[in-house]
Amino acid sequence: MQKSKKESRFINREISWLSFNERVLQEADDERNPLLQRVRFLGIFSNNLDEFFRVRVATMKRLVDIGKDSKVILGDVTPQDVLDQIQDTVIKLQLRFREIYQKLLRELDKVGVHVIDELQLDTIQGEFAREYFTNELSPLMVPIMLSRDKSFPYLKDKAIYLAVKMSVEGKPKRNKYAVVEVPVGNNPRFVVLPKRKGLESDTYIIIVDDIIRYSLDDIFFMFEYDKIEAYTIKITRDAELDIDDDISMSFMEKMAISLKRRNIGQPVRLVYDERMPVDLFKFITKQMDLGEEDNLIPGGIYHNFKDFIKFPSVDAYLEVQNPPALPHKDVDDHSSIMKVLRKKDILLHYPYQTFNHFIDLLREAAVDPYVTSISITLYRVAERSKVINALNNAAKNGKKVTVLIELLARFDEKANLKWSEKLQESGVRVIHGVPGLKVHSKIALIHRKESGRVRSYAYIGTGNFHEGTANIYCDEGLFTTNRQITAEVTKVFEFLKHNYRRFNYRHLVVSPYSMRKQFMQLITNEIRNAKNGKPAYIDIKLNNLVDQGMVNHLYSASKAGVKIRLIIRGICSLKPGVKGMSENIEGISIVDKYLEHSRFVVFGNAGDEIFYITSADWMTRNLDHRVEVACPVYDDDIKKELRAMFDIQWSDNTKARILDSEQKNDYKKTRAVKEHRAQIEYYDYLKNLK
Repeated sequence: MQKSKKESRFINREISWLSFNERVLQEADDERNPLLQRVRFLGIFSNNLDEFFRVRVATMKRLVDIGKDSKVILGDVTPQDVLDQIQDTVIKLQLRFREIYQKLLRELDKVGVHVIDELQLDTIQGEFAREYFTNELSPLMVPIMLSRDKSFPYLKDKAIYLAVKMSVEGKPKRNKYAVVEVPVGNNPRFVVLPKRKGLESDTYIIIVDDIIRYSLDDIFFMFEYDKIEAYTIKITRDAELDIDDDISMSFMEKMAISLKRRNIGQPVRLVYDERMPVDLFKFITKQMDLGEEDNLIPGGIYHNFKDFIKFPSVDAYLEVQNPPALPHKDVDDHSSIMKVLRKKDILLHYPYQTFNHFIDLLREAAVDPYVTSISITLYRVAERSKVINALNNAAKNGKKVTVLIELLARFDEKANLKWSEKLQESGVRVIHGVPGLKVHSKIALIHRKESGRVRSYAYIGTGNFHEGTANIYCDEGLFTTNRQITAEVTKVFEFLKHNYRRFNYRHLVVSPYSMRKQFMQLITNEIRNAKNGKPAYIDIKLNNLVDQGMVNHLYSASKAGVKIRLIIRGICSLKPGVKGMSENIEGISIVDKYLEHSRFVVFGNAGDEIFYITSADWMTRNLDHRVEVACPVYDDDIKKELRAMFDIQWSDNTKARILDSEQKNDYKKTRAVKEHRAQIEYYDYLKNLK
């Protein structure tokens, strides 16, 4: 069937996301990366795919289940069309994944790191494995016998199970089936084995699954069988939260109940060892009432490859050697951050520069006798959050502390409930979001009495207040005392405290009220400049570009002659370089050792460039259904830093892939003799700033 003209204008967001995850898989296959980093990229790919099924595939299945056959997101496709395409794409990616995994095992062997299974253990290692099973694993295991006469046991989301078959030769009716969960919640997935005599320089590692396979006789010794075998299975469940509408309960109570329900969500995928005997496979799928429409994905011996993110660090030379985070050139270990900010704005570029400067600002504010209040929005924080500690200390020191903590931050809901309680115990005023809107902005505000008036210190960022991810996510954080900006950050917090209040903003761009309109107008301004023969261009760096209205307006700008360059890490529904539609648009995506997460936009403005950093991607949810903040950059030095970042990234010919309508993920090649790797070059740029 011929595709409609409208459909051909866009790439479906789900398929574009799978293309992004393919770029992650490419990093596992890139021999320029250290070997253990490549292994961990397999873990990142697997973890990404798990979340994709738990959220996006679950959403598509819900639409199918309720019989909704309308167009989905972009293009003239039904939810079932999308699910079918996802299934085909995922199976291809899984095959590629297994090829790369086997290749990495061979390369690890060459450098003396051997991942072995239960059949390759020598005598000493076998004794060690048996003892490890007895002491560490056996007390945690609960094998469950399976029968057609009783209901199939509930399999937890994200857990790993071994489906066990016990058979008596020539007597299939006496076959017995069982299932046992692999206990890796608080236990390592990998176990380093004793050295082998004569090979003391080599390292031997076994996956816990294989220790259990080695010890199956110890688990099922009471049964009669000639052969016992075990095959890995993993179920992925719908992770969407259904919030109860009972008005008698608080939102926190509703969240707690909803989180418990998540644990029993509907299955959206079953991944299984393709070597599994047909009778065992049919028994499991029938008892679980699963069919082909439930995404039955054949796989290898092992699942939950996300655990490979924590593959043992056996040799430093096989690891990524990241340089230490830099201090900002205007801040030293003994600087008062607020004193520096009274002189000039600063922009921190994480992870190249240290997040400790923000922690130091909070700590300083917590004890400064002239600081009266601190306000902040929290979406995700570290497990042992220094940010939370500083806010608690500030409240205990008599500061008025207000924290908006977003309870609907996906997969961090439980942690945020816990933090809410701890903050309230310290006397912090905690706000739980805005009805109907998720608060995704990254802002903080400090009020300090100075010379008879109150001076405001504001922080506007592109990433979370999370010292852990700040070590691996590329983000921007603007510190400013600019009165125009701080006054409007104050307005945002007033809105968050009192949702009935509405404000006008002349400097900040705030969704859901003005962001779409403001960026549309700025694009229109570039179209006007192009038609008037003036220089017209837009440089856009985002995680995701999906919103149909924004994409269509960029197409219009391209037709008018506006030169547009895109650096999009993840989903890109726009098709660059299509004749008659987007020939003035080019796009790249960078996947490297750090996660590209910063978001900023530059408008040419006839030679007087306009810069915005933003917490929002150009997705409908961010523009219309979330509280997001974009902030103009007025400082000329900071503008130069952002301009340098974009230009350095655009010149990347090592880790940049070309974004095109076919989603081929070809590496960007240039005529430059020198290799340019943006993440290394930008670190050097900041290091040499004077």
